[in-house]
Amino acid sequence: MLSKFWEDKETDMLDLLEKLVNIDSGTFNKAGVDQVGNVLASAYQALGFQVVVDQQTERGDHLIIVHPESQNPNILIIGHMDTVFPVGTAQNRPFSRDESFAYGPGIYDMKASLVMMLFAVKSLIEQGDESFKQIKIILNSDEEHGSIYSRKLIEREASDVKYALIVEPSDMTGQLITGRRGGGKFELHVTGRAAHSGEEPEKGRSAIGELAHKIIQLHALTDPNAGVHVNVGVVSGGTTSNTIAAHAKASIDVRMETLEQAMELERKIKQICSTTTIEGTTLVLQGGITRPPMIKNANSEHLLNIVQEEALQLGELLLDKKTGSGSDGNLTSAVRVATIDALGPRGGNAHTADEFLVIESMVPRTRLLANLIKRLGRE
Repeated sequence: MLSKFWEDKETDMLDLLEKLVNIDSGTFNKAGVDQVGNVLASAYQALGFQVVVDQQTERGDHLIIVHPESQNPNILIIGHMDTVFPVGTAQNRPFSRDESFAYGPGIYDMKASLVMMLFAVKSLIEQGDESFKQIKIILNSDEEHGSIYSRKLIEREASDVKYALIVEPSDMTGQLITGRRGGGKFELHVTGRAAHSGEEPEKGRSAIGELAHKIIQLHALTDPNAGVHVNVGVVSGGTTSNTIAAHAKASIDVRMETLEQAMELERKIKQICSTTTIEGTTLVLQGGITRPPMIKNANSEHLLNIVQEEALQLGELLLDKKTGSGSDGNLTSAVRVATIDALGPRGGNAHTADEFLVIESMVPRTRLLANLIKRLGRE
């Protein structure tokens, strides 16, 4: 019966995926993210689930999805509805597919995973297996920008569960993720004093000049051997080439291996940005560590063994790895919940125009998620 179910449902899964991919839902596009949320909320409500909307003003709304008969669910499943693509991308580059791959903005990261989650629940309902009452689902709207607006929600909902299943996509190897570096995002705003660079440059105080000093100091914090990286990735400032810049801004990304490194890195960044080199300029630093490191521990090792056993039952040998990027798994792991990440389908080229999904990986990963819910729901 199960195999027949999946044979019949792959087309339905791709139909829903096409609908979601063709909705622009970049992190800052609240209307688009909420449109994706409305589609998924209606689908879960049709299955008898309750959907609580965690309303946001600056981002899309987050969704918390639980069955009304659920009592103290022990499994948290997390996915995100936002992508990195601007408005208009879906119209210019809508869903498409060939025999093996499907394409479109956010198809791999992670709209295919959103479809997978829904159909895993559908399969349990059709089988009459009530383990779906042991799950709660969070669909958040800002993972691509550090889950800053959803962090408290995730940490709160994770505090009373035993397992966290993160359905970020897997790469072409299919490997699971049990470790991630931590990360943070800062913005440095510099104020100087404008002046004509030809007539009276002595009256000016260059915000760009001050920022240049800070960039050198910040980049000097990078220690590749320790897994610490600081990158000033975006800079802006000034008005014209013959005007000494009164304003400048830098966006800073940081990565680290341990919580101790995160605390020390934040302290050093604040120290660097507390004093100026060019007299008459001022500095304002915003932001902080957004994701603590995801560190493999005994609880996650136990969960990994379960996932690997269930995968073997489906004929797949799954390995695990550590990666440098972050996800919502960083947050659940930091509150000591057993966490496995990259449970989503295979694909690649995330965040690019060449992003793709391996179609044949959709059903196996959906079956694995359903079987995991059954297994963990009994524990």
